[in-house]
Amino acid sequence: MPQNQPMPITVLFAVLAAALVHAGWNVLIKRSPDKLTMTLAVAVGAGVISALVLPLLPQPTAASWPYLAASVALQSVYYLLIARSYRLTDMSLAYPLMRGLAPLIVALASLPLTGEALASGQWLGVAGICGGILLLALVAGATAHRAGVVSALANAVVIAAYTLIDGLGARLSGAAPAYALYLAVGTAVVTAALVLSGGHRPTLSARTMALGLLGGGATTLSYGVALWAMTRAPVALVAALRETSILFALALSALLLGERVGRGRLVAAALVAAGVVTLKLG
Repeated sequence: MPQNQPMPITVLFAVLAAALVHAGWNVLIKRSPDKLTMTLAVAVGAGVISALVLPLLPQPTAASWPYLAASVALQSVYYLLIARSYRLTDMSLAYPLMRGLAPLIVALASLPLTGEALASGQWLGVAGICGGILLLALVAGATAHRAGVVSALANAVVIAAYTLIDGLGARLSGAAPAYALYLAVGTAVVTAALVLSGGHRPTLSARTMALGLLGGGATTLSYGVALWAMTRAPVALVAALRETSILFALALSALLLGERVGRGRLVAAALVAAGVVTLKLG
């Protein structure tokens, strides 16, 4: 893949759609009174759906399995940190911190790890998206719970790590969709083991499982599209563009969580949108 190649328009819209889906299943967890149980239901739902589809797809190459194993471990921690962050603080604060810092880490690490250098305009786009998301966090108006903020920041590092690992693993796999589905199955098993070994006894009602299947399908689709996009555009660009999910999360928070969207958040959202345009035109 040539470096600094513009992102194809089909990839652009696919990643934006994945960002909307991603924001949706995060709202689902935030609304739940038992966030760890709902997070587990989403992880298991994703694993069940993935296991049903896997036999129909070409299988990943053996070279990708070490990356897959590492990502399963990281994504299981990611799920647990999501539940903890949303239990301790508002989504309007935790989500921007988690999703805003990760692409900056990915962008800084991409050159030494993947050899992908960004053009100056593209760096401006990355900076605009990250800056806008962080500004959204600053004007969120939420009471900052220290442990919740620490959990969100730790998750940003986890997100950056598995993004880089999966960007490489999906390319080596030769079958990005199957790679993503194996990832969901493995993550479901490890997440369930971690939750149960930690002493939490989830109450998985029919409604919770139904919502878990819905959320699991959403997260599998969202990340599968992102992995597919990483095989056709630079990892840092895809990772940064995917973080526009904060724009959709902002709208869904107002509509479904009753959060007030003020002028500061709108300004920050405009900065993120400008960053997306810069990424496309850079």
